[in-house]
Amino acid sequence: MQDEPRPDELIKAVADFLRDHIAPQITGHAAFKLRVGINALDLVTRQLTLADDSDAAELAGLRKLLGTEGSLRELNALLSERIASGAMDLSTPGLQHHLWQTTLAKLAVDQPNYASYRRELGQK
Repeated sequence: MQDEPRPDELIKAVADFLRDHIAPQITGHAAFKLRVGINALDLVTRQLTLADDSDAAELAGLRKLLGTEGSLRELNALLSERIASGAMDLSTPGLQHHLWQTTLAKLAVDQPNYASYRRELGQK
């Protein structure tokens, strides 16, 4: 186990420093590029803090839905094959729920401030 600070804490600290101390001093295209960089750092922070739990939940859901073992990548490929072949569709018990939960977990990492996502969570 590594000592503190964790990688997500370091990345967040850099993003906060750039956002709070550097961004106010920059304008124009350089400010836009800086915001893109800050957003990327924020995304990596969320990936580091949320991805393990959401991947585990997705894997458990896939195992239950498909009734087989495998890696997350393998089971997602199998699910895709079954959907593409027509063997599974939204009438398949559990599929719609699994897809919705997986989508919400991905949005929590990628776009947590997306208005429709926040509305689904009951947030403003």
